[in-house]
Amino acid sequence: MPIAHGMAAGMGGIRTAGDLVARMQMTRKMRIRDAKAYVAEKLKVSPSDLSNEHVMREVREELDIGIITAVPGCAKGIEAKIKIAALLGIDIACVTRLKKKF
Repeated sequence: MPIAHGMAAGMGGIRTAGDLVARMQMTRKMRIRDAKAYVAEKLKVSPSDLSNEHVMREVREELDIGIITAVPGCAKGIEAKIKIAALLGIDIACVTRLKKKF
């Protein structure tokens, strides 16, 4: 993710929802406000909660879409990306390639 998107989102990547917002900006060409609203709606939180590390840790664990620290049994890597793609309704290239193999 380009640094500009990370800084513009004002979020800490996977610690919060910055990675999800940036994905929407890049894949759907959404403006930041629209991307935050879309992600918040999908996660069932308020847009202000997207930058709250404590709230997002709980949401990410509940939805099993990846967290910053490895926890046994939680999704990480491609498994988390598969769940993110389904949750946000977007195509992620590596997920699509993996699905074509099976």
